[in-house]
Amino acid sequence: QAQLVESGGGLVQPGGSLRLSCAASGTIYRINDMGWYRQAPGKQRELVATITAGGRMKYADSVKDRFTISRHNAKYTVDLEMNTLKFEDTAVYYCTADVVLQLFDQPREYWGQGTQVTVSS
Repeated sequence: QAQLVESGGGLVQPGGSLRLSCAASGTIYRINDMGWYRQAPGKQRELVATITAGGRMKYADSVKDRFTISRHNAKYTVDLEMNTLKFEDTAVYYCTADVVLQLFDQPREYWGQGTQVTVSS
């Protein structure tokens, strides 16, 4: 099994910055894609950003040029640097990872417990 633990959420004013971090632990052979999703009150969970093991990144249009996703393959971590935050960025942010637990296993999708980001003046 693997576990994902997020950290770094909190309260920030509009225009401010936050950095979210997520660390995977457990019996891990390899991690393929990693990413961040978010869910605002009353809305569906939506993709924020993803990154492949090779470093290819994808962003939601709403966060392009403001958020940056990065990962450290050897440490099984993924970060999300969030700049120029807006009210509409308020949500619970979830880390996700496609984890291969053992050689020849199929990847399994794991999710963290979520971390709250609130943008408010």
